[in-house]
Amino acid sequence: MIYLSRLHPTRISLRIACATMLLFTFFVQHAHALEKQSPSTYHARRVALSQTLQGGVAILFAAEEPLLDFMPYRQDEDFFYLTGWTEPGAALMIVADAASASSPRKYREVLLLPARNLRMEKYTGTKLDAATPNAAQIAGVDEVLPMAELPAELDKLITTDRRIRNQVWTQPLASQAKSLAGWTGTTLGEDAALPEHDVTSLTMQLRMTKDEGELALLKKASDASIAAQRVMMRSARPGVTERAIAGKILAKLMEDGCERPSYAPIVGTGINSTTLHYSDNSATLADGDVMVVDAAGEYSMYASDITRTVPVNGHFTPRQREVYDVVLGAQRAAIAAFVAGKSTINDPYHRDPNSLDTAAWNYINTHGKGLHGEPLSDYWIHGLGHMVGIAVHDPAIYPAVLKPGMVFTIEPGVYIPQEKIGVRIEDVFVVGADGKLLDMIATLPHTADEVEAAMRSDSGDAK
Repeated sequence: MIYLSRLHPTRISLRIACATMLLFTFFVQHAHALEKQSPSTYHARRVALSQTLQGGVAILFAAEEPLLDFMPYRQDEDFFYLTGWTEPGAALMIVADAASASSPRKYREVLLLPARNLRMEKYTGTKLDAATPNAAQIAGVDEVLPMAELPAELDKLITTDRRIRNQVWTQPLASQAKSLAGWTGTTLGEDAALPEHDVTSLTMQLRMTKDEGELALLKKASDASIAAQRVMMRSARPGVTERAIAGKILAKLMEDGCERPSYAPIVGTGINSTTLHYSDNSATLADGDVMVVDAAGEYSMYASDITRTVPVNGHFTPRQREVYDVVLGAQRAAIAAFVAGKSTINDPYHRDPNSLDTAAWNYINTHGKGLHGEPLSDYWIHGLGHMVGIAVHDPAIYPAVLKPGMVFTIEPGVYIPQEKIGVRIEDVFVVGADGKLLDMIATLPHTADEVEAAMRSDSGDAK
């Protein structure tokens, strides 16, 4: 911390210049890191969360540094949703307005930051802390304090109003939250840690509906993922390895602005196409097989999720095309059945007559057969879709009723190990303000003919 009153005027000017340079360096380093929304957007989300706290306080912690240096840092999803902050070691405290309480409180939001480690910054780059000039303005929050003051700030709140001890909302899996609850209980002279409420149950409700800024980022993630899938289609041929295909996908995602894949790419050929979350990517593509490729990217923390099935040699066999057409028909049946505010998603046991799962399952059940005359629905072994957002599997309570602003996948699949045929087709959809579905993956080939045509492209991207 700088005490300007004790410094010579020349040194004051030098310190101010250094502080200005630090801020400039911070802005340069972070200007192109992630495409964020406006500070007012994050502030509005924090206020919205405060209104669900029942007069209590929410304390969330940033994600910790990864254990391995080749693993890039990714912020905790709720923390990012509420702050746009992308550095580790921080905490966020939101105090709900309680004007009618016996000890009235006004809304308060505080970002708590760890002290800078100047030695480590030689390796990691400049960091922001509470002593940085204009720290709150830079971070886009009302107030910034040192992380060391968090226990005392919580103690002050509880001392003023003891009821808050039963109204602390935190992340249930965060070790820092458990430590804070235990320490606070001790400072209050209690034998047990403070009772904790799950703040993620509240943020989940906020995150289910996307605003226009979020939809724009999801569109960019989808566009980059579409381009990567097209590279895959132009690269697939006998003799190429699954891992090489995965590498081309990852390279294209990064080239188009994604910071990482949304999940580890699934590239499964032949028998591997029938394993839902096949992860080895170690086989070689063989003539006559199909390949399932479930791969997409994350743009500024927002994910896409795409799956396409292609014939390795560029031509579906009659049987492969038959199964493919059934799966595509199931996706189209689900789309046709959609009614905003009524339809649901992720009902794998088809108990809800309004679920899109039921519409897709009914189609597969009545179209096509297995080798022994059994319905192809016997070979569909997962739900139809899930929410998408900051997480590729964004939180929701399923079956989820689909309303305007929600983003989700529709991904029917049929997997027949006896025939080495796995087919999955997955797109990301958004429910528009008018209640109509918009396919964010509409420009990527869907029909068998379109897939074969895309594989015949002679673009240099496949080289």
